[in-house]
Amino acid sequence: MNLRSRARRTRAVSVLAAASLGVSLLAGCGSNGPASGDSDTLNVWVYQDASGKVQEQAVKEFNKTSKVKAKLHQIPADGYEDKLRTGMGSPNAPDVFFNWGGGSIKDYVDQGQILDLGPTLEKDPELAEAFVPSVFEGGRIGGKQYGIPMRGVQPVILFYNKAVFEAAGAEPPGSWEDLLGLVDTFKKEGVTPFALGGADAWPELMWLEYLVDRYGGAEVFQTIQDGDSGGWTDPAMLKGAETIRELVDRGAFGKNFASVNYVADGASTLFAKGRAAMHLMGSWEYANQLANQPEFAKKDLGYVAFPALPGGSGDSDSIVGNPTNYWSINARSKHQEAAVEFAKLAAEPFYAEALVANGDVPPAADSASLLKKHSTPDYAEFQYELVEKAPAFTLSWDQALPPSVVTPLNTNLQQLFNGKLSPKGFVEAMKAAK
Repeated sequence: MNLRSRARRTRAVSVLAAASLGVSLLAGCGSNGPASGDSDTLNVWVYQDASGKVQEQAVKEFNKTSKVKAKLHQIPADGYEDKLRTGMGSPNAPDVFFNWGGGSIKDYVDQGQILDLGPTLEKDPELAEAFVPSVFEGGRIGGKQYGIPMRGVQPVILFYNKAVFEAAGAEPPGSWEDLLGLVDTFKKEGVTPFALGGADAWPELMWLEYLVDRYGGAEVFQTIQDGDSGGWTDPAMLKGAETIRELVDRGAFGKNFASVNYVADGASTLFAKGRAAMHLMGSWEYANQLANQPEFAKKDLGYVAFPALPGGSGDSDSIVGNPTNYWSINARSKHQEAAVEFAKLAAEPFYAEALVANGDVPPAADSASLLKKHSTPDYAEFQYELVEKAPAFTLSWDQALPPSVVTPLNTNLQQLFNGKLSPKGFVEAMKAAK
């Protein structure tokens, strides 16, 4: 999934979440376009979706006391990254801007366009302590901090259909052996064990991310993210690719997964209708089902953590997904001090409360008590516990890596799943990707 398709995926998820919460999309606060270059204004760019109301509130709070007034620009989803790329090289560049961390800002970091927050953290060490550690680290590149968490957490979760499990007399998997046994159980029941939107590469990527993490630990992908292509030849990568082929050959995803999509709700519908028993997907799947299959979501949607793998050296409490989104600050901003103060509002109690009211699970370290007010408190608490105890929260590979690597990754991964590329062939092809 390239950067533009990633934006479409995030937008689709946000729209579904908004529908589930009865929240309408916002047109923007002051503007829905790029900054005007006003030297007396702190221009804040954000991806336009249902969570924009939280950032609107932050702007209002900031402007109560700041001499430099913030102005929020909500950029339409499909054009956000293109506008940011163009804007950062112009006189109309934002002072503060939304991003995904990882590969989404690496080029800006390499060009010296983003402010290193190290000095800020030295003066205010409590800022880092205000967030769940594994999430805060997602804003770090090359050992330096460039982002402050500003939206909800999105771990990848193993969902299951309670009604299908009950009909088969089965229990949700607590181990890898349980998971393999369930594949065989549901095949006998005439039910596809796992829904998979194989027409899109990124749902398949979630499987590889967890398998490599469980086999070799978070450091395997970290090596790759740091620019060492040799990481693709780590034994855990080959083992993960081999396990994918074993799952496909065992019938874990059925026979037609390559033609099933996720964005158009194909995989989720199969899952909700009981034609698939389980679904490995980001936490937004709950909002997706609540919007499109509300009765199923409220009654029969179950969820558990991805299990440990036999012989694996990775920590079974580690997770993958999207730790959160981040505020970063333009290193060339004329209002750096004000920009830092604005970004720091994401650590304030009112901000976490606003995220909860919007249906999000905050990245703040002390959010547990707030989740009772969440629209789905049990599910929110489950997510928060996953994130809080995770020693590592690996950013989705297609967001952590540059587009030049993501494009071949998507192609090679689909070929691996479809049997057109062997596990060894996948590893060699990825080692060659730059």
